[in-house]
Amino acid sequence: MNWIIIFEIVYLIILLLVVLRVLYDTRSGAKALAYILFIILVPGVGILFYFSFGVNYRKRKLYSKKIVEDEVLAQKISSHLHNYSEEVLRSGNLSPEHRNLARFIYSASNSPLTGSNAVQLLLNGEQKFPEVLAALQEAASHIHIEYYIYENDNTGNAIADVLILKAQEGVEVRFMYDDFGSHSLDKQFVQRLEKAGVECAPFYKIKWYALASRLNYRNHRKIIIIDGKKSFVGGINISDKYRNDTKAENGLYWRDTHLMIDGPASFYLQHLFICDWNFCSKNKIPFHATYFPLHVSENPASNDIVQIAPSGPDSTLPVIFYSLMQAIASARERILITSPYFIPGESLMDALIIAAKSGIEVSVLVPGISDSKMVNAAARAYYTELLQHGVRIFLYNKGFVHAKTMVIDHDLAVVGSANMDYRSFDLNFEVNAMLYSKTINEQLSQAFTEDLKHASEINASDWLARPKYHHLWEKLVRLLSPFL
Repeated sequence: MNWIIIFEIVYLIILLLVVLRVLYDTRSGAKALAYILFIILVPGVGILFYFSFGVNYRKRKLYSKKIVEDEVLAQKISSHLHNYSEEVLRSGNLSPEHRNLARFIYSASNSPLTGSNAVQLLLNGEQKFPEVLAALQEAASHIHIEYYIYENDNTGNAIADVLILKAQEGVEVRFMYDDFGSHSLDKQFVQRLEKAGVECAPFYKIKWYALASRLNYRNHRKIIIIDGKKSFVGGINISDKYRNDTKAENGLYWRDTHLMIDGPASFYLQHLFICDWNFCSKNKIPFHATYFPLHVSENPASNDIVQIAPSGPDSTLPVIFYSLMQAIASARERILITSPYFIPGESLMDALIIAAKSGIEVSVLVPGISDSKMVNAAARAYYTELLQHGVRIFLYNKGFVHAKTMVIDHDLAVVGSANMDYRSFDLNFEVNAMLYSKTINEQLSQAFTEDLKHASEINASDWLARPKYHHLWEKLVRLLSPFL
């Protein structure tokens, strides 16, 4: 009996400490209450669940990553980019509606506003991969690659062959892959790269201890930087399934979007890569001018204004989430959203409803059938309220739409790796490109219009008239949406 009493006292003390931790660590009152109830009502399991999925790692800085910097050079580059960013702001080429957005991103992440970029929109893998292979073959100094999913298939091996060739030519080649997303890569694949001189590093390698936490916080970025001036960023991973020109007739059509950037916007993608690499690799990258060629902006091939918005457990603020909120608030005519996993949460849902009620066209394109039944059900729980207030929702039927894009009015576009869900906003390392460009905006708008030809619009009346058990199931799953 004495041991039982001692155990109960110890458990109550642990329970109290965990509850205090939840109160101190969780910003949302509703979420804190949910965690506390779960911890109390489900003894033991609730505590394990909280420490696996609920700890605010952004606040606790578990993932704090620092570059080992040459302070003089770092200050020079920082000063250059700050002055350059202010110069772009003063140029008058940026719409007044988006200046606050640009200032917020710079203030929250030190990501500069850059002009003189040549940006090319790449739709699907059949457009992206030939451009990637051509750009890699032109590399003269270094190649940096960072991917969530990299598969050992025809596409993955075609790129690997070029990496090996360039490494043998003396080009610095670094290859970083998420250890969970790229779990299909075997040791032989990595060893073949390393044997040829390619430096390889898994991001946050999964180990049996702390397994849940390491599965929960993943690097979802898709980045390539070549010679510090040409880069690729967007939603397309490296895998055969992302291209449609080599699939069998019955293969799933994959609709996705990526960018190729030639210009100073590549600087911040380079910064992100070096931060991530130095966090997960023993071979640190020195902070050197080779990786940040300041002369890139002197010979502009175009004048697209681009700013990179990063987010992750290492950032002080959820920059991508806040930037999307600010972008939606700046809209005056239209908001076109494409997202494969659309779980916006209350704040973004309210922002979209306010926009729709203000007479702004708000259209959302989502998969007709998601690759996750739970995610699909949670997303559908948000459709009901959005449809009631004038937001138009379209279901893509041609295949699976995996693009993560947004079009605001006629001069702002967003392309990146971040889905519109809790995981991308709070848990994953993500990166979006904010494009203050009428040209890219128009191209992305045309792509959206083309996609609607293969989509069906949800009729609000029919949706609301569905059997009540459908609505109940979706509302129940919606309770789990922060963990999906």
